Amino acid sequence: PARHFDTRTTEPVSFFLSSLEELLAWQPNSNDDFNVSTVPLAKCQPLLRSKRPRTLVCHDMRGGYLEDRHVLGRGEMFIQGSATRNPYVFYHWQYIDIFVYFSHHTVTIPPVCWTNVAHRNGVPVLGTFITEWTGGEKLCEAFLAGGEEAYQAVSEQLARIAQHYRFDGWLVNVENTLSAAAVRNLPPFLRHLTAQVHSAVPGGLVIWYDSVLQNGALRWQNELNEENRVFFDACDGLFTNYNWKEEHLERTRRLAGPRHTDVYVGVDVFARGDVVGGGFDTDKSLRLIRQHDLSAAIFAPGWVYEHLGEENFLHNENKFWGLLAEYLPTHSICTLPLATSFSLGMGTSRFLAGKEEEAGPWYDLSAQEIQPLYPEREGRLSTSFCLQDAWCGGSSLRLQGTISPGEERVAIRLFSLQMPAPPKLFLTLLYKLEGPHPDEVAVALELTTWDSGTCHEGNVTSLPEPNSRHHPRFLPAPPPGLSKLLATCDRGSHGWTSR
Repeated sequence: PARHFDTRTTEPVSFFLSSLEELLAWQPNSNDDFNVSTVPLAKCQPLLRSKRPRTLVCHDMRGGYLEDRHVLGRGEMFIQGSATRNPYVFYHWQYIDIFVYFSHHTVTIPPVCWTNVAHRNGVPVLGTFITEWTGGEKLCEAFLAGGEEAYQAVSEQLARIAQHYRFDGWLVNVENTLSAAAVRNLPPFLRHLTAQVHSAVPGGLVIWYDSVLQNGALRWQNELNEENRVFFDACDGLFTNYNWKEEHLERTRRLAGPRHTDVYVGVDVFARGDVVGGGFDTDKSLRLIRQHDLSAAIFAPGWVYEHLGEENFLHNENKFWGLLAEYLPTHSICTLPLATSFSLGMGTSRFLAGKEEEAGPWYDLSAQEIQPLYPEREGRLSTSFCLQDAWCGGSSLRLQGTISPGEERVAIRLFSLQMPAPPKLFLTLLYKLEGPHPDEVAVALELTTWDSGTCHEGNVTSLPEPNSRHHPRFLPAPPPGLSKLLATCDRGSHGWTSR
């Protein structure tokens, strides 16, 4: 079918569903295997169901599927990547707990590249089910006012779609007025959809957007209140509209009670309407939201790319998220093995085993690897991306700065892991030294451990001093049990050193 492939290039593409008829007619299709995520959701700590306030990102950029991806050269929708110069990439996964792919089509199925990279970082991905305007009224009348059989058929199809493409649930956004019959069936529809998603997708989620009221009127509330609570009670969470003031947060916190972290307070980075913050002042919104112990929903952080332009995107993106970092508790990796070459899933060349394999720009989010949990930009040593040289993919991690004379050891924190410390741990690293005196610098890994009591659901950016610091000894030869495995790996070349 044409929707599975670009009609001009025959490349496989991700797609959406535009109508109730398309949704109800959907069936798994072998032509569509490219759209099924191949990366399971990685485990991380703290768990999503913990009562720590969460951060949701809702990605809405230039209409999503609607833009002419060939002309703009952005390649976002291409499953196997594209030759895109200066693409938009998101890589601050350590700061977020849920990712929503948003468009204005009735059923937005997240492009598989987003699901793959989010899952690799332990972040669940939601699609969007939206109804709008007059067409939305007719659609809702057809499946909600039609009674139990009609709305259950829709909820079951949505759950099947999430299960088939291996993403994690839905944002439900009804932005049109509803008849009395339709709004009466909306809470049972949400309950049934939530139950179906929970059954079909382990850890699945359904989140309701603050839009219609319990009487069917379309009137955004910017808070949880008695007019929209019935929908919040029927699913996993509420994503509020953006035009709130602090009194809205106070009332929401009181009414939500023990479910306060299930309320995601909307923050529009474009600052449309009467909002707090936005742009590089988005931290003002986050500060207030966290003061009331609520979760946050950051809408359209692609503002950095769309508003400020492509040229200095990576610098501006790091600045934007750096300003928010204080209010975005990170989550930790909790499974081994851990392997990364820090590739962003884009670059100006492709590298393999330290050698440039192909020159020219490329973009493939599915190929993005785990990024440092703690980017360092203000100390004497800083971390950044190097697109000019890499071990594998399109980029490597660059550490640069000045080490004072007489200073023996300088550490950069890269990752946080929450798991029992294994009795033996094999670590290997590949690096390249540059600068005026590379022979005077040694690179090593340090492992720190804490008592388990300090390592469960706390904010890993503010852990106490570790109980132990371990400096693994370098092995002149790999241990016998690993020699066969390591023999199949390139042990360093093209100026790269392996230890």
